[in-house]
Amino acid sequence: MNAVSTGSFLDGAKSKLWKLLGQHDLLDEDLMVRVGLLKPEEAIGTPQRNDFPILLGKERIIEARFKLARGHAFTDAPSEFQGSVREILKRRMESNADRALFVAALNAVLRHLDQIEGTVHCRDDEPEKCAREIARLVREMEGNAMVGLIGCNPAILDALVEDFGVGRVMLTDLDPENIGKKKHGVEIWHGETRMEDLVRKVDIVVLTGTTFVNDTFPRIWEAIQRHGKDYLIYGVTASGLCHLFGLNRVCPYGRNV
Repeated sequence: MNAVSTGSFLDGAKSKLWKLLGQHDLLDEDLMVRVGLLKPEEAIGTPQRNDFPILLGKERIIEARFKLARGHAFTDAPSEFQGSVREILKRRMESNADRALFVAALNAVLRHLDQIEGTVHCRDDEPEKCAREIARLVREMEGNAMVGLIGCNPAILDALVEDFGVGRVMLTDLDPENIGKKKHGVEIWHGETRMEDLVRKVDIVVLTGTTFVNDTFPRIWEAIQRHGKDYLIYGVTASGLCHLFGLNRVCPYGRNV
């Protein structure tokens, strides 16, 4: 895992996917990947709380379909696509939109190949159950830790504060409407300028898989490695990439269908 260059995750995933498709005689078939934008209620159902970014219009989920398999990815730049896997693999991934398309397609293809599970977002009351499970796992891993949350998932933040206390949770986010405010008593730091501070001060970093799509993961990963901190990547977005690179992922209620 440490040998993987921080800037090579998506390019490395492309190479690995080419190889897998070749091994399964799928690369030269005209198989279609259909990527579409989901409405919030299609993606997450009707959760008990209404402050998830997807419900506030800050992010959306796109869904890739490969044969009967589905793969989700969160993004702030949703787009639609229909074409072959070969076309997806040839995209340069220089924008959030292109990276989201690739990540969703990767998740769907790896799900079709039975390489991974939990590529479809949980629904209704499951996001809050998930948050409590993540808090429980963090405590199991690190005890009474200082916890850093990268990406303001309100349910996970709430569960971490409830378990560890407001003084033992730190938070960064990129949404300018959040930065400088307090949520559940925790001040929201700027994800660009204060991420390194957060990683240095905590025992474990809990970060959203959306960092792969918005291209912030390389810097975060460098900081985690440099400071020798434990970490957990949560959510459906990172399912394929975490599998391919052996990264720690938690997604207790991710679905297969």
